[in-house]
Amino acid sequence: MDEDAPEDQPNLGLLCFFPYRAMEGRVMDALAEAGFDDITLAQSRVFQRIGPNGTRVTDLAEQARISKQTATFLVDQLERAGYVERVPDPTDARARLVRIAARGEAGVAVARMAEAEVEAEWTRHLGRRDAAHLRRALTRLREIADPYR
Repeated sequence: MDEDAPEDQPNLGLLCFFPYRAMEGRVMDALAEAGFDDITLAQSRVFQRIGPNGTRVTDLAEQARISKQTATFLVDQLERAGYVERVPDPTDARARLVRIAARGEAGVAVARMAEAEVEAEWTRHLGRRDAAHLRRALTRLREIADPYR
């Protein structure tokens, strides 16, 4: 236990979760306002794990910590809505990759704008110095907390 944190205070994981939840909510609201109101939170959590060259459904499931069946179901929904497409995997003819489609790229642009707005608000609230310290500390923590970085 951190000697500087009283026992009645939230743990660091929970303290990281609160701003994450706020950011996620703001992004989802911005997407809905921009006409991307057919994407669910569950779908977005799979979508955000798609790499720039595409990602296999099994990898999306592992990273999102959901079953392959659930990931397949969510990807099917995203594909029907035009957010993603399935393409052959150039490294394995038997496999397919999930890749972000044009509609998905448009949604990503909206999400990035919302993220920038939230970060600007947080920086104004914390001050540039504390915001920079927070970013450095969380980036360092990611080294041991994010196996998919």
